[in-house]
Amino acid sequence: MAELIGDGADDTDDPVALDDTVAYRYIPPVKEVVYSRSAVRTLTRMPRNHAIRIRRKIRAFVESPASQENNVSRLRGSGGLLRLRVGDWRAIMRDGDRLEILHIASRGSVYRE
Repeated sequence: MAELIGDGADDTDDPVALDDTVAYRYIPPVKEVVYSRSAVRTLTRMPRNHAIRIRRKIRAFVESPASQENNVSRLRGSGGLLRLRVGDWRAIMRDGDRLEILHIASRGSVYRE
């Protein structure tokens, strides 16, 4: 038997029909983020404010890929790798069941490898 939950007092809390589970709002699962050794090494050696900014952008991409669509693009001829732009820094990533951060470097040197 389904019951209605919510008082309908405001538009954001519309009543939701529930069956045997108790869930009011759906929270989408977040992908696991895995950093390579070179990415971790780069993050620890760069200025702290840049490292924090890069990690925040990666987290924003994981939580909502559409929020970073202007800063993320597919690399041509790379087999599905992505590039995340954060100021003068670039993060090379592979997206699948989990997000792998393969390489982080300044924009001039990231594509040389």
